[in-house]
Amino acid sequence: MSKTLLQPIGQKRLTNVAVVRLKKHGNRFEIACYKNKVLSWRSRVEKDLDEVLQSHTVYTNVSKGVLAKSKDLVAAFGTDDQTKVCLEILEKGELQVAGKERDSQLSSQYRDIATIVMQKTYNPETQRPYTISMIERLMHDIHFAVEPNSSSKKQALEVIRELQKHYPIKRSPMRLRLTVPEQNMPSVMEKINGWNSTIVSRDESGSQLSVICELEPSFFRDCDALVRSLQGRLDILAVNVHLDSDTHVDHYDDLEDESSSVQKDSAGPATTQLSEKLQKQTISSKEGSSEGEVKQQKCSTCNAFVGDAKEYREHFKSDWHKHNLRRKTRQLPPLTAEECMGDIELGDSKADLKNYSF
Repeated sequence: MSKTLLQPIGQKRLTNVAVVRLKKHGNRFEIACYKNKVLSWRSRVEKDLDEVLQSHTVYTNVSKGVLAKSKDLVAAFGTDDQTKVCLEILEKGELQVAGKERDSQLSSQYRDIATIVMQKTYNPETQRPYTISMIERLMHDIHFAVEPNSSSKKQALEVIRELQKHYPIKRSPMRLRLTVPEQNMPSVMEKINGWNSTIVSRDESGSQLSVICELEPSFFRDCDALVRSLQGRLDILAVNVHLDSDTHVDHYDDLEDESSSVQKDSAGPATTQLSEKLQKQTISSKEGSSEGEVKQQKCSTCNAFVGDAKEYREHFKSDWHKHNLRRKTRQLPPLTAEECMGDIELGDSKADLKNYSF
């Protein structure tokens, strides 16, 4: 008489999986998926269902391996086809994540929201952007809670509106170039003045006139509609402009590289080359200030007019601008080109004395 080996068949434990859960018709239904594949499926990056589902089976409890009954599937979904039910749960269900993983995701999204808020705002009293730690502290003070199912940008805009009710904070303006036919320019200028925007420069050469302005983001759609109605073109030059927006990250790298090279070289030739550069920049700035106000470009870091658009771009690479930029980070007032040259020469002399001191 043969003996039959009895084995438990009621449990099928699935632990290292991503569970998608859907509550419907008073019952809970779950499917077992591969980790990091559910979001890829929902974003239409992954299109192979077999790469997402660990099995075409519907459970009431994945971790214990309890299968869903056919009558419950028919009552809730109108069919007992496991694949069709899995597709609906995959699309409409809630992805279950572990506690530590959820906390990590919320912390990362909280940081992303604070970064967006920092980039899009500034302090109107100091005309400078807030630091990331200050933004996070303000978000904590207004008891902001992250919504994991909402985008970071949308939540950042909501945070800005809430912060404006309690703290001095303003949206950073956008820098736009508006190009319209000559006969329509007066209408554009009237609207720009009505929006309290700042005009950076104007170009009146040719039949198409253009103006570069800094506009509050809340007026962007109205401005875009206006330019389109006047058969013009709108170009976004910068999404967020701060007081020190004329500085670029690359300038800091150039500043450090150039300062190190000056210290390595002898003081004589470097100082001579530097003085020649600064003299040229001074002449170009004086020429720019003697021209019409329309073509003048002012550097807020150096507090000086530096000529037309081409000279304005070249000015950012100059030693004069870079030296004032370093002073600005230490909250020191800007220097003129002559004062800057003397200050750099003094710094070179101190560096030489330090190298030869015992």
